[in-house]
Amino acid sequence: MVYQADSARYLNMEFRRCGSSGLKLPAVSLGMWHNFGDNSLYDNARSLTLRAFDLGITHFDLANNYGPPPGSAEENFGRILQHDLKPYRDELIISSKAGYTMWPGPYGDWGSKKYLVASLHQSLKRMGLEYVDIFYHHRPDTDTPLEETMGALDLLVRQGKALYVGLSNYNADQARQAFAILKQLGTPCVIHQPKYSMFERWVEDELLDTLEQNGVGSIAFSPLAGGMLTDRYLHGIPQDSRAASSSRFLTPEQLTEQKLHKVRRLNELAEQRGQKLSQMALAWVLRNDRVTSVLIGASKNSQLEDAVGMLANRSFSSEEIAQIEQILL
Repeated sequence: MVYQADSARYLNMEFRRCGSSGLKLPAVSLGMWHNFGDNSLYDNARSLTLRAFDLGITHFDLANNYGPPPGSAEENFGRILQHDLKPYRDELIISSKAGYTMWPGPYGDWGSKKYLVASLHQSLKRMGLEYVDIFYHHRPDTDTPLEETMGALDLLVRQGKALYVGLSNYNADQARQAFAILKQLGTPCVIHQPKYSMFERWVEDELLDTLEQNGVGSIAFSPLAGGMLTDRYLHGIPQDSRAASSSRFLTPEQLTEQKLHKVRRLNELAEQRGQKLSQMALAWVLRNDRVTSVLIGASKNSQLEDAVGMLANRSFSSEEIAQIEQILL
C-alpha cells in the first residue's frame, strides 16, 4: 500500500524553537533506540514511524549503535524513508549520533575525528541520505582534546553532511567549553540531549541555566524513567515488562517500594488532572521553554497517541507543582 501522509498532521502538534536558532522541533520526538532494530518486527517499526508522522512528530532520533544489532535501526529507518517518507524528506528532522562503541579497534568509539567522520559516513549510507539534520557527539571523551571533537563536528557541517550539531550527556562545565569552541569555529551548538525526568533531575542544578545562557535548546531522553513513570508498574512487575526482562536499563532493583509509592501518588494526581501518569510526566518535563522537546520510545501506536494527546493539558497550577515536589522529596 502506498503511504499518503495525513493532511491534518500538524493540527495537534506544538513546535518549539530550539534555543536561539532558527530550528523548531515538535514538542514530542520519536527515539529509535528500541523497537526499530533487527530484533523487532519491521512492520511494527514502519507502523510506528508513519503513525508518528501523521501525528505531527517530524523529528526522528537515531544513533550509529541503535538496534540491536548496532546499525540496524538506521538501516530499517532508511527502508521506511525510501519506501514511504521520501516525498516528505524536507518535512523531517533526522538526527544521528556517534560516541559509543560501534566497531572493533581503536577507531570505533569515543570522540576522535577519525571515528566521528567515519561514523557519520556509515550512518548516511545506511539511511540512504545525503545529510542528517542534526549530528550529535553522544558522550564526552576525556582522552581526546575537545578541540578535535568539536572540530570534527564543524567539519561535517562544512562538508554538508549535517545541518546542525548537538551534544549529549555532557555536564554543564563540559558543555560550556564545547559551546565556546563551536562558536569560535562558526558552527554553534543548537541542542543538547540530556537524561531528564521526574526521577532524574541533575540537569536542573546547572545545565539548563548553561543552555539558556548560550542559546542552546534541549531534548530530554528517558522522560518516563525507563517506563517507571507510566501505569505499567502500579501493581508490581508484569512478566512481559522491561523490568522483568534482561534489560540493564530498568531492573527490579530500581523499582523499590519507596519509588513505587511515589509512582502511585503521582498517578493519583495525574488522574485528578484527567491524564495518564505518562502524559503528566511528559508535560512536567516540558513545563518551561528551556526544554525544547521530549524524546519518547514506543512499541505501540497508542503510546504515540497518548504522548501527543498530552499537549492538550500540559500546564500546571502552582498547587500541582508543589504537590509534585512534595511527592518527589
